[in-house]
Amino acid sequence: MTSPVDLPELPELPDGGLPGLFEGTVPPGVYRCDSVGPDVLMQADAANWTGAVIDLSDVTDKAEFMNRCATGLELPGWFGHNWDALADSLTDLSWWGETDGYLLMTAGWPGFEQADPKAAATAVNVFTAAVGYWAVRDAPLSVLLG
Repeated sequence: MTSPVDLPELPELPDGGLPGLFEGTVPPGVYRCDSVGPDVLMQADAANWTGAVIDLSDVTDKAEFMNRCATGLELPGWFGHNWDALADSLTDLSWWGETDGYLLMTAGWPGFEQADPKAAATAVNVFTAAVGYWAVRDAPLSVLLG
């Protein structure tokens, strides 16, 4: 582990879970969850949401986190592999097309959070800002950290 960092307290996905996110009874947000799997993407697709998984298995630093974001989210070529570029990418999801909502999920979050708490805290801040941006638009964004 690197230097001590105050990691943000993040809620677990509330009662109502994924169906609640898709129906609007669970507010958009950044939530911890036990795990994510292909069934989550199928549920998102069935609800006309666009979803993606960022595989953070064995990720120990910001550089690899950015690489995995680029791959998992299929970010456009202009993605600059830094926090500002990630924030810009998450507030311009036009390449994902028309949708009723966006669901970004991570697999392996606890390991990344432990390996690089500073980068994990910054990532949560970027995700939270993007959720706020989309919360006042027609297609909300939620992030599940599993």
